Amino acid sequence: MLEWLMVALLLPLCGIALVASLNALTFGRLKRAMPSKLLRISVLIPARNEAQTIATTVTALLAQDYPDFELLVLDDASSDGTAEIASRAGQGDARLKVLAGAPLPAGWLGKPWACQQLAQQATGGLLVFTDADVHWQPDALSALVAAFEKSGTDALTVWPTQRLGSVAERLVVPLMNFAVFAYLSEWGVRNLPWASLAAANGQCVAFRRETYAAINGHAGVARAVVEDVALARRVKQSGRKLVMLLADRMLQTRMYNSWAGVRQGFGKNILAGHGGQPWQLVLSAVLHIFLFISPLGLLLLGGRWALVGLAALALGMGARALSAVANRESPLWALGMPVSVMLMTVVAGQALWWHWRGGPVWKGRVLRPGGGL
Repeated sequence: MLEWLMVALLLPLCGIALVASLNALTFGRLKRAMPSKLLRISVLIPARNEAQTIATTVTALLAQDYPDFELLVLDDASSDGTAEIASRAGQGDARLKVLAGAPLPAGWLGKPWACQQLAQQATGGLLVFTDADVHWQPDALSALVAAFEKSGTDALTVWPTQRLGSVAERLVVPLMNFAVFAYLSEWGVRNLPWASLAAANGQCVAFRRETYAAINGHAGVARAVVEDVALARRVKQSGRKLVMLLADRMLQTRMYNSWAGVRQGFGKNILAGHGGQPWQLVLSAVLHIFLFISPLGLLLLGGRWALVGLAALALGMGARALSAVANRESPLWALGMPVSVMLMTVVAGQALWWHWRGGPVWKGRVLRPGGGL
């Protein structure tokens, strides 16, 4: 029985550790550079109730050293003065336009609809979608355009460096990057044509205008809760190139600032990330408990069982530590991987509860087409 357990437990963990190790070698980073060809850029921000962050974000973007860009902010029916704060932050800068969002049509979720409206108003040859809580260093936009130029890609997504405060943030938020780093080959995303090898981070995802048009823009993912990944898959399906990069602190964000925020924020996406199928989410939760928590029980059995448990914990924590180092996070929190998985299981429970109660709730909206975020 021990031999079968070793295979069932250690083999997948070895695979996870191998993928993480390869990604640590191949994953590219934003690098400070000015492109040789200066394209017109449209930086596009969908914003709903972002009063706490929008001024800082607008100010940082207007301070970019790239010479030819516009900044469009779409206010999506905010109730906290987001539009007014964004306008004041612009201090009359002609590059900034604050738009009022149109009512949500049937068959759309709110973020895709907001992004679609932004794209319709954009004039740039590159469309850069970013979130209202992402802080851009002054040379980040130039670096992003230079990355397009160097790679020759059609679409590019960047994983911002996460600013982490509370214990819950440090234990759970990095799992977003870990999921990509441990389960998806960056080399495969960049070089292989299969749409299953595609991912994107809506905190920063950019398209050449012709590519965005070819995949029907956000209209093609109008009902997608995880619209960034859906867009990435459509890019690959269209036969075009997709590149993923790490921000290396050139883009930074703090997504949530409490356990409640973490639970609700991840809870609104996690079921969609499992194909919208509750059974897939349950299976994933059980598998992660087996891989990352059950080894603690083996330690109590002593002998060879304990050795297997130690090996399993070392592989899991090692892969998590690799992801942390690559993403400029403290690797010490990898020691809490079993607790991280326990907390993510609670998030999965929250998602299932919402699913059976009519849909996720985020920023005062029920997340469903025609009436959601």
